[in-house]
This record gives sequence, C-alpha cells and structure tokens, in this order.
Amino acid sequence: MDPVKVVVHYLNGKILKGFTQDFSPNKDRFHLYSAAKPSEDSIEVILNELKALFFVHDFVGNRMYKERKKYMEGEKPQGRKIEVTFADGEMMVGSTLGYDPKRLGFFIFPTDPKGNNMRVFAVNSAVKKTRYL
Repeated sequence: MDPVKVVVHYLNGKILKGFTQDFSPNKDRFHLYSAAKPSEDSIEVILNELKALFFVHDFVGNRMYKERKKYMEGEKPQGRKIEVTFADGEMMVGSTLGYDPKRLGFFIFPTDPKGNNMRVFAVNSAVKKTRYL
C-alpha cells in the first residue's frame, strides 16, 4: 500500500499530521510517520483514542474555504446520506457505505468534493449522534 496523507484527531484535542501505509478499519491500530519529520520512526496510533482519522489532499488546506454541508440538487452520492455529530460538537455531512454502531468506526465521504478531506474514518466511541438524511 502506498503512503497516504492523514490528519489524526485525538479525543483529547491533540492533532498529528503524517503518512500511513497500514490503516485498516478492521484493525484497532495503525502506524503514523510524521509529516514534519518523515525520517523518524513511526508511532503506533490506537483507534479508541481517536475522534477521527482524516484522509486529506494536503496538510495545509485552505482556511478561507467554506466547505459546503449540503448536497447540490440532483447529486447522488454512493451509499446513504448521513449527518454525524461528534461528542465535541463538530458536525459532518456526507455519505457512508457501511455505518454500523457495533463496529469500531465507519467511513464518511464528505459532501464537498472540493474540500480538503477525501474521506474520514469516524470512531464510533467519539460519535454523539448520527442521522440519515
């Protein structure tokens, strides 16, 4: 697997940016290589300690960009449209192919294809509420 850019959001608010090659939604941990110091050894990331794992286009993003939270008229995403509210109050809208509250987490594909997030793995223990749209 090629390295993918990810931003790790911990439950305690800590954020790490880096690359991973071994993330799997069926495993409880993965390894992260720091974006700031890629030559250093990886760190082990435990999914139960996370709010979510963001798969991103780049690490900087555009703070001025306002990501849309609604689908455009006629847009038909794959999967079911879902609204997710995290325990910290952040809300995301997107689609999911496999939400199951009994699993460790699930993928959300954001509504805005021009946003920095390509997909997000939300950890169920950090989710306060889900609602199908």
